[in-house]
Amino acid sequence: MRPVIPYVTAALLFGLGVYGVLRRRNAVLVLMAVELMLNAVNLILVTADTTVRAVLPHSGQVFALFVIVLAAAEIGVGLAIVLQLYRLRASVTVDDVPLSGRADDRAGVTGDVAVGSAGGRAEVGR
Repeated sequence: MRPVIPYVTAALLFGLGVYGVLRRRNAVLVLMAVELMLNAVNLILVTADTTVRAVLPHSGQVFALFVIVLAAAEIGVGLAIVLQLYRLRASVTVDDVPLSGRADDRAGVTGDVAVGSAGGRAEVGR
């Protein structure tokens, strides 16, 4: 097997994923681009495992399995964050996400934010 073809394919996939992360504004598409990059890394790990006879047998495949588990956990947490963002903002645009946690810095929330006696926030004025 010629290892050049999978390496070039993985490099193209990784480059497409980097482009997607840097240029997309939709949070779901950013998560898909991250998954594309992780799949490119899996392709490199499996190709390296089959072409380079390592000291440990099937070590690239084991690392690829760990990357798949990591990707599944990342997508679960990422989609939960995106769903919460959509519930709060009615949009999943990454540019609208505030970087600070203070209530007075949050732009785009409709209505006033009131703090209850238990410390929780409730939106009023919708």
